[in-house]
Amino acid sequence: MASFLSTNNLADITGTSLATVQKWAKNGVYPYHKSDRGNDGFFMEELTDIAPVKQMLETNWDDELNVVPLRDYTSVELFAGAGGLALGMHKAGFRHVLLNEIDAMACQTLRHNRPDWNVYEGDIHSIDFRPLHGYVDFLSGGFPCQAFSYAGKKGGLSDTRGTLFFELARAVREIQPKVFMGENVKGLLSHDGGKTLEIIRNAISELGYTLVEPRVLKAIMYQVPQKRERLILIAIRNDIAKKVEFKWPDPYKRIMSLRDAFFKGELYPDDVPLSEGQAYPEKKARVMAMVPEGGDWRDLPEDEQKKYMGGSFYLGGGKTGMARRLSMDEPSLTLTCAPAQKQTERCHPIETRPLTVREYARIQTFPDEWEFEGTMSAKYKQIGNAVPVNLAYAIGRSLIRLFNDIDSISHEESKFEEANAVVQKMIPPQLFP
Repeated sequence: MASFLSTNNLADITGTSLATVQKWAKNGVYPYHKSDRGNDGFFMEELTDIAPVKQMLETNWDDELNVVPLRDYTSVELFAGAGGLALGMHKAGFRHVLLNEIDAMACQTLRHNRPDWNVYEGDIHSIDFRPLHGYVDFLSGGFPCQAFSYAGKKGGLSDTRGTLFFELARAVREIQPKVFMGENVKGLLSHDGGKTLEIIRNAISELGYTLVEPRVLKAIMYQVPQKRERLILIAIRNDIAKKVEFKWPDPYKRIMSLRDAFFKGELYPDDVPLSEGQAYPEKKARVMAMVPEGGDWRDLPEDEQKKYMGGSFYLGGGKTGMARRLSMDEPSLTLTCAPAQKQTERCHPIETRPLTVREYARIQTFPDEWEFEGTMSAKYKQIGNAVPVNLAYAIGRSLIRLFNDIDSISHEESKFEEANAVVQKMIPPQLFP
C-alpha cells in the first residue's frame, strides 16, 4: 500500500531514532500495523500530526512536474562528476553551457552521454570565467569541503582562500549569475562548531548575494530509493532577491525502496539490466550468506562475529555498516565509492554479492541509458559520489519556477547561443573529444 511507512522509514524522515519510533508503536502513540509484505509500520493517514508525513500527504509534486522554463536559462556547473546534478538540472530545463570536472573518467562519462555539452576537463584554478560575465543565469556545484581557516571574528571570502569553495566564489564573482547553488554533505552544517558555514555565509554576502536559509534535503523524500542527505545552499543576487521568493520542492507521496529500484514499476519501465559487479572472496561470501535480509554482523553466531570483526568486536558503537545486507522493501543506505568496503558493506538484499554497477546507478536514479566510462572501480566511484538525479531534478524544478518569477519581472532574452560560442573559445581545442 502506497501510504504505508515502515518503522525505519518513519525514523528516517522525522530524524528520530528507531528506538523512539518503536516506543511510539509499543505505547500506542500511533496505530501500528503489518503491511501486505509482513513489514511492521504505520499508515501515513494516521500520522497527520507529523510534519514530514503531512507534507507527503498534501504534496504538490504532480503540479511541480508541470513547471517548464519560460525561456532557455543558461547554466554553468562546477565539480560536475559523472553528471547526477547536471542531468537532474538539465531534465528540469536548464541549458548547460559549461561543465568543469578534473576527473578524467568522469569527463569521459559526461562526453559519452552528452556529446553536445561543453566539458572542460581540468583544474578549476586554470579557468578564467570572466568571458561568461552577463551570459549565464545559473551556476551550481558540489564543492569538496576541505579545511577552512577561521581568522578573526568575521570570517568571509579571505578565510576560504585555498579551498575549492573559494574557486566557486571566484566563478560567481566573475560570472555574476542571477542565482547560484552549492551542495555539500550534511556535516558542513556543524563543521568546526558551525564556524565553517558562518564563513561561507559571510563570503556569500561579500559577493553581493542573499542566501536562502540553507536546508538539508533527504533524498528519500524526493523519489530516490536511498537514505542520502545533502546540504543545499541557494543564493540570489541582491538586485533580484527582494523581488522574488524561492520555494523548496515538495516531497514525493511515498518512500521508494530497493524493490522500486530493481524491478519494473514507478521508477523504471523494466527490471534492472544485468551488468558487471564486484564479487566476494569465498571466505567473505560464506560469512555474508549467514546475514539475513536487512541484517548485519550482529546477526552472525558469536564465534563468527569475533572472527569477522576482529578487534572491532570489542569497541563501542553499533558498527552497523559492517557485514550489512540491505532490505528489498527499504531504501538503500547511502552509497559509498565501493559496495564491498568492510566498514560500509552494501550487500544485495537477496543474493550474496555486492551491488552491481547498474544497481548502484539505479539507487542514484540514473537512467539505464546513462553509461559510465572507465574501470569497474571508477564506475562505482563516479556513481557513489554523485548527487541522486531525482533529487537534483526536484531542486531544479523549484529553481526553474524561481527563474520564471525573475523572468516575469526582467523579460530578458535567452543568451544560450552566445554563451555557447563564448565557451567554445574558452576551452582549449585539445580538451574537446
